Amino acid sequence: MTQSATDTVLSTENLIKVYPGADQPAIDGLTLNVARGSIFGLLGPNGAGKTTTISILCTLLRPTSGTATVLGHDVVRQADAVRYVIGLVPQDIALYSSLTARENLRYFARILRIPRRRVEDRVAECLELVGLLDCADRRIATYSGGMKRRANLAVGILHKPELLFLDEPTVGIDAQSRNLILERLAELNRAGMTILYTTHYMEEAQKFCDEIAVLDAGKVIARGAPRQLVDHAADCENLEELFLALTGKQLRD
Repeated sequence: MTQSATDTVLSTENLIKVYPGADQPAIDGLTLNVARGSIFGLLGPNGAGKTTTISILCTLLRPTSGTATVLGHDVVRQADAVRYVIGLVPQDIALYSSLTARENLRYFARILRIPRRRVEDRVAECLELVGLLDCADRRIATYSGGMKRRANLAVGILHKPELLFLDEPTVGIDAQSRNLILERLAELNRAGMTILYTTHYMEEAQKFCDEIAVLDAGKVIARGAPRQLVDHAADCENLEELFLALTGKQLRD
């Protein structure tokens, strides 16, 4: 069944990105629709085009051709409007290590134009949500990897975005931090936030996502609800087995 415009938070049509000097496009005719209120996983091996796709959708890169809209706004022609309604939690830690977590969030709150009277309350709310309120006045440089990931997430949700992009938000962290991040993201989703995220943890994606798209060489090679895709695949008991069957076992560096 075709989704109506009001049910679709993100849409791409024949999206292509070719980097200068590259032999092949990083994204090759990508067409996607993401339903409002869903948790959508963008999966694929290294070099499949996941980060490039997110960068275009977040207005950080311009596509070579094709179109993409976020909440009805074209990502090229209406980039400012797109930035106002999205949040981004990048793969790299995008924090100032010499500042405390609270100082970082205050700084980004000003950039995000959160009303001055709301800044302190909103900063505290986000720090509490990710379990960092008790250590909010410690410098980021003293944080563990998991704490930095959680602070990264706190920045991304400061302005209550309608659509949240996460590029491997749980990579390289302890099980407790990963569990807390996923629990908090599920809470945000239940409150109405749409989430699009990438991960290499297939078990995580199978449990967490309503729908996934598997990319390889910049193309969608499978799409659907994780459990349904697994159930319809021969000799695959879980998403990791299906992923390897689709993309192969050859190393991607």
